[in-house]
Amino acid sequence: MSTSAHERPGSSPQDDRLSIAYGAAPGTPAEAADRSDILARYEHWVRGTPDAPAVEDGELSWSYAEVDALAHVVAESLRGRVSPGDLVGVCLDRSAALVAVAVGLARLGAVYLPLGPRPGEHRLTAVTERLGVACLVGDPALLPTAYRTGAGANTMSLPLPSEGANAAGSVVAAFRAGPVTATAPTAPPGTFYAVLTSGSTGTPKAVAVGRPSLGSLLDWYHAYTGARPGDRHSLLIGVSFDPHLKELWAALTSGGTLSVPPEEVRWDPDALTGWWRRARVSVAILPTPLAETVLERPWPELPDLRHLVVGGDRLRRRPAPQVTARVHNAYGPAEATVVTTVHHVGADDGDTAPPPIGTPVDGAVVCVTDEAGRVVPRGEAGELRIGGDVLSLGYLDADLTAARFVAPPDGVTGTDRVYRTGDRVRMRPDGVLDFLGRLDDQVKVSGVRVELAEVEAAFEHHPGVRRSAVAVRTVTGGATRLVAFVLPVPGAPVPAADELIREARGWLPEQAVPAVVRFLDSFPLDANGKVDRAALLAAEEAAADGAAAPGGDGAPQSPTEELVLRLCRDLLGSQALGTGDNFAAAGGNSLSTARLLTGIEEHCGVRLRAPEVLRQPDLRALAALVDTRRAAADLAGV
Repeated sequence: MSTSAHERPGSSPQDDRLSIAYGAAPGTPAEAADRSDILARYEHWVRGTPDAPAVEDGELSWSYAEVDALAHVVAESLRGRVSPGDLVGVCLDRSAALVAVAVGLARLGAVYLPLGPRPGEHRLTAVTERLGVACLVGDPALLPTAYRTGAGANTMSLPLPSEGANAAGSVVAAFRAGPVTATAPTAPPGTFYAVLTSGSTGTPKAVAVGRPSLGSLLDWYHAYTGARPGDRHSLLIGVSFDPHLKELWAALTSGGTLSVPPEEVRWDPDALTGWWRRARVSVAILPTPLAETVLERPWPELPDLRHLVVGGDRLRRRPAPQVTARVHNAYGPAEATVVTTVHHVGADDGDTAPPPIGTPVDGAVVCVTDEAGRVVPRGEAGELRIGGDVLSLGYLDADLTAARFVAPPDGVTGTDRVYRTGDRVRMRPDGVLDFLGRLDDQVKVSGVRVELAEVEAAFEHHPGVRRSAVAVRTVTGGATRLVAFVLPVPGAPVPAADELIREARGWLPEQAVPAVVRFLDSFPLDANGKVDRAALLAAEEAAADGAAAPGGDGAPQSPTEELVLRLCRDLLGSQALGTGDNFAAAGGNSLSTARLLTGIEEHCGVRLRAPEVLRQPDLRALAALVDTRRAAADLAGV
C-alpha cells in the first residue's frame, strides 16, 4: 500500500509556486472562429459522407443524410413560431428523434434546453413558467396543462422516428397559451444550449453555454480521444444532464456514429458491457457510480473500446491491469462546459488514494483560492476557480451570474473572469488537482471545522475499505456527531470498527474521528447517481430507534428473504422496509438496481436482469425468483 505525502489529508508539501494552471492554447483567432460554428462542422460530414451512419439503435440505422433530412423537417416546422435565441424545452430520450431535434434547433438558432423524457409535470411547469419557455418538444401526454389547453395553446405533430429502444410513440411541438411573461429571463446572445443544474435553494439554475466554449470542448475531446470517422460514441448519459451534449456533438462533428443503448444497460453492468461489444462502441462516457460497478467486475473482451470517460462524482476505484480501455477521470461543472480537468487513471498499483481530477483541458485556466479570493501556494487546499475558453456565458439570472462569475484573482492571466465552483481542491506541486469535496460539506464538530471528504479519505486508506461516506447527525442539545458508513472490499475480511477508528486517528484531528462505523453492502444513491447522505443518516437513525425490529407481514420468512431485505434496506437507506414493499416504489432507481443485482449475484450466485427485478410486486416475490433461479442452476449442474 503506497501513501505518498500529497495523498495524506493536510500533509501536502507546500510549493513556492502559486496554485495556477493553464491548459494548452486553443489555437489562432481564425481557428477559434471556425471552432464556434458547430453546425458547419456537422454539415461537413453531411456533405462528405452522407451515407455513413450517424445514429444506430440496435438493428436500426440512420445515415447523416437521413438525420439531416429529419432535422430539416424540424427546423421548417418550427420556423416562424420559434425565433433565434428562444428557449425550446426538449422532453425526449436518447434516440434518433432527439438527435434530429438538436440539429434542427441549431439550424434555427434556437436554444436547446434538455429536460429529459419524463421531467414530471410540477417541475416542468415551474421551470417553463420561470424561464418563459415558449415551446416544448416531446410526448404530448407528458406536457404541462399550459401547453395543452387554454386560449392560444396548440400543438404541432413532428414526423420523427418512433422506432428505437427509447423513442417516444409520437412527438409534438407544443406552444404555451399566452405570451411569455415580461419578467422571464432571456438567453444571452450566442447561446447554443442551456442546461439546468442544482441550486442550493432547491430551485434549478439555468446555465447558458455559447458556441465557442462548446467548440473548444469538442476540439480538445477529439484530440484527446483520437476521434475519427467511423468511431462509435455511446449516447448513454441521461438527457437532462449536460454530458450527453458532449456525446452527441462529439460524434456528429467528427464523422462518428452515435450508438443508442437499450434501457437496461443503465441498470445492469453485464448488459452494458455486452452492448458495448455488440455495438462496437469505441468511445464511452459513464457516470461515476455506474463506472465503478463495471470496474469492480472482471473485464470482458472489448477490442473496440479505446476510451472510457468517467465523471459526475468522486471516483474511488482504479482500473485493474486487465482493463484494456484507457480510463479517464473527468471533472467539470455545467458552468464550465462539461469538462474542465481530466486525468488518465492507470491500473491499480496498490495506491489507496482516490484518483485525482487532473490538469486543465485545452483553453482552461484553473486556480485555487482562499476565503478572501487570493491564490494559495501549491499544496494548500482552497476553492477551485475556473476561467478561460471553457466558461459558459453565465446563468439566465443576471444577479446569480454576477455573484458566481467574478474578476480573476491577482496573478491569474488569460481570462477576464472566473467561476467560483464551491469545490474544495488541492493542487499538487506538479499542477495536478486533487478533489477534496464541497465547501458546504464542511461542518463544525466541537468548534473544529471538519471536511467530510477528508474523513472519508482517512477510512479509505485502509486496505479492507472499498469506499466510505460520512454523515453528520445532530443529537440532544444540538451537538453533532459523525457517522461513518463503510463498504468493505468484496471477498476480503471485514475490518473491525475499532480498528478503522484507531487508524483514522492517525490521519485526522480527534474531533474529526467518527464515533460510529456502520458496514453496508452498498450506498443509496440520489437521482444524479451520487451518494445520498440523507438516506444513510435516516437508515442509521431508524436502526438506532429500533425501526428495524422484525414482525408483521413484512418480516422475512426465509434466509433468502432476509438477504434480499437487507440488501434493499441498505441500498435505499430505509430500515423500515419490509418484504411486502415494492423496490421501485420505495425509491429504487437505475443505479441502486445495478447494485442490487451485483449483491444478489455475489451472495447467491444468481444473475438476474434489471427488468425482472422491477417487475416483481414486492421483495418477497423477488426472493422467490432468486430461489427459483438458484434451484434451476443447481439442477443444471452450474
